[in-house]
This record gives sequence, structure tokens and C-alpha cells, in this order.
Amino acid sequence: MMKKILILGLFLCWYSMLSAQLTYGTTGLLHAPSGEMQADKTVMIGGNFLNKEVTPTRWNYHTYNYFLNVTIFPWLEIAYTCTLFQSQTIGIDWKVGKGKFTNQDRNFSARVRVLKEGQFWDYMPSVVLGTSDPYTESGEGQISSVDGNGYWCRFYIAATKHIPIGKEMIGIHLSYLYNNRKDYPLNGLAGGITYNPSFCPELRVIMEYDAKDFAFGATYLLFNHLHAQVELQRMKYFTGGLTYKIYLK
Repeated sequence: MMKKILILGLFLCWYSMLSAQLTYGTTGLLHAPSGEMQADKTVMIGGNFLNKEVTPTRWNYHTYNYFLNVTIFPWLEIAYTCTLFQSQTIGIDWKVGKGKFTNQDRNFSARVRVLKEGQFWDYMPSVVLGTSDPYTESGEGQISSVDGNGYWCRFYIAATKHIPIGKEMIGIHLSYLYNNRKDYPLNGLAGGITYNPSFCPELRVIMEYDAKDFAFGATYLLFNHLHAQVELQRMKYFTGGLTYKIYLK
């Protein structure tokens, strides 16, 4: 109990310095996807503070998002994520004043597990196909839009293998991401390493490369329901969030 109190205190100290992952509302590392899935019938409700350095160029200010995520089957995860816009971004600052959050971008995500870790042999990784924000109605409707409202568009294949080393658990994650965006291009490999220490299995330390930048962070699951995440993009720009997990099964 004392261990949990100390770690919770550390997270609260970090958050107290903020005006404010599941960074995108989906299962993964910090920004890079992974081949992991939530338990069947898991519902997640959460939100994040997003530093402007981790967002597409449309956001030249710090913002926030909130999301609903449901693992409908053990192999299918669906998420709905909203990211807040300030008034000047949508051209109505003359009405409400510059710097006010007045609108939001909405997008759906989906992840399908095609292979389960260890399914056919011990060394087989889990493999997931996924997408975020694949479709936008701007420009008479587009899939994998070049511009328009599909700001968070990405398609990917991700694989994960967990390797026990003594009492410790190391996760190896590799993915390939693609989109067709002019403002937020993704086309390349991403990957990361995770570490769950045996003395505190609820804690996960993450180092990743998301096809654009390196990032370092950690997550902690408190009382099996409250998931906290903090990260430093490019090792200096803070982003973080909280998620509440509900188990329906």
C-alpha cells in the first residue's frame, strides 16, 4: 500500500505543475502503436493535455482531448476521440475572443488483432492492424485525405512480443505507419521498448520512436481502474493524461 501511495504522490506532483496513453484514445505506447489489446469488454474513458509539439500543425497552441474506447471483442477495439480547437483556428475570434476553446475535431479509430501473442508457437508476436481518423467529409468525403479535416489520419501494422528476463518483463514493439497528409506526414517504421518492473507490475516505463520523434514516458494503473500516463516528447515537451477503465466482463 505504501508503494502505491508513493507512486501516486509522484504522479500528482507532476500534474500539479500543469494547467491540465492513451494519448490518442487507443491502446499503444505513447504515440507509436503496439500489437497489444485490452481485455475483452473493457471500456475506457479519459482525456489528455496535448503539448503543441505533439499535434498536427493546425494546432499551434496547447490543447486537450477526451475519448471513449471500447474493446467490443478480444480482437476488435473502437475509439471516438475529440480534440479541442481554439476560436482563432476556426475563424470566430471576433465573437468570443482569441484563445477560447470553442469547437472540436472528432475522429474514430479501429484496431483489429490478426494474431495473438504465442498463438501458434511460443515466439510468435501479437499483430494488430489499425487506423485513426481514416475518413473525412471535407472535400466531398475522402479516405486517407491529403488535407482537410483528417488531421490525425494514420494506418498501421504493429507487432509486440513480451520477453521475460528473470522476474522482469520487457516488451519489444515494432510498427509501420502511413498516411497521405501534407501537414502531418507519416511513412516509416516506429518502435519502442517497455519495461514492467517486478517490484511494481502496475508501472510501465516506455521508450519509443514514433516515425517522427523520440519520446520517453511512463504509465501507472492505480487500483486496477485509474490509468495515468506522462511523457516527454523529444525528451522535453510534456504531455499527459488520465483514463478510467471499466471491465464489463
